[in-house]
Amino acid sequence: MELRNKIDKILGNLLIVIMGVMVLNVLWQVFSRYFLGAPSSFTDELARYLMIWVGVLGAAYVSGKNKHVAIDVLPAKFSKKVQKRLKVTVQVLIILFCLFALVIGGARLVFITYVLKQYSPALQVPLAAVYIVLPISGILIIYYKTSDILKN
Repeated sequence: MELRNKIDKILGNLLIVIMGVMVLNVLWQVFSRYFLGAPSSFTDELARYLMIWVGVLGAAYVSGKNKHVAIDVLPAKFSKKVQKRLKVTVQVLIILFCLFALVIGGARLVFITYVLKQYSPALQVPLAAVYIVLPISGILIIYYKTSDILKN
């Protein structure tokens, strides 16, 4: 579990940094618009991309902590043995979704935007750098869920 704790700590700190940058970015946007009279050209785009990263990496972090939203009305009616099987089944389904949607689909999106040399309009960063968070998050969720299955 030591590796899991290290990943949790790194991911948690990264999310704190991204949120801090996002807050400073939005504060600068408001300040430049209302006090300087000339809104900054990059802040809207940066806030959008940071929000994507916070949302997707945050989902991985919450998944690792098992704090995500769950409807537990149905499992509570089953025996402990059935609850355990149901939990493993749900975790396997999550792993499959993350593999196909986030890892494979996300990697394909990164590859396509990289090959097409797509850049963001204001920041001029490669969109592949923005979308790389999808396969990273997918790999993290797969790691967390696999770890949970092996632990139980």
